Amino acid sequence: MRTTHVKASSVEDRWLLFDASRFPLGRMASVIATRLIGKDRPTYTPSEHGATHVVVINSAQVVLTGKKAADKEYQSYSGYPGGRKVRSAELIRDVRPDDMVTLAVRRMLPKNKLGRTMLSHLKVYPGAEHPHTAQQPVAVETL
Repeated sequence: MRTTHVKASSVEDRWLLFDASRFPLGRMASVIATRLIGKDRPTYTPSEHGATHVVVINSAQVVLTGKKAADKEYQSYSGYPGGRKVRSAELIRDVRPDDMVTLAVRRMLPKNKLGRTMLSHLKVYPGAEHPHTAQQPVAVETL
């Protein structure tokens, strides 16, 4: 039995469209991360990216279940004493709605150069409009 190693250049690119107002944030992020990595394809190779581009629209209306909208907190630390900032999910949704989806997906990707390349294939937009209509993204209806 021989193992085949598929190069990224031989895998056909595909574009997917997710509507963030239809799915819970965590479930959608895990599906997006799996698709970006390429584990849903039979040609999956751990050292190559999955040749998938994901467009997420309506990130301003992302679904948070339960009391997460009020209780969930996003932390950042500058590295200096007293440099810890804590922001609620409601504030992040109002100020920078793209960050909720991007952070959720980024934390599920590999923590290396390949993961950063995969994250660059994620495009998040707060409204229903996006500039990728020429690529004809396929809308994902179910997770």
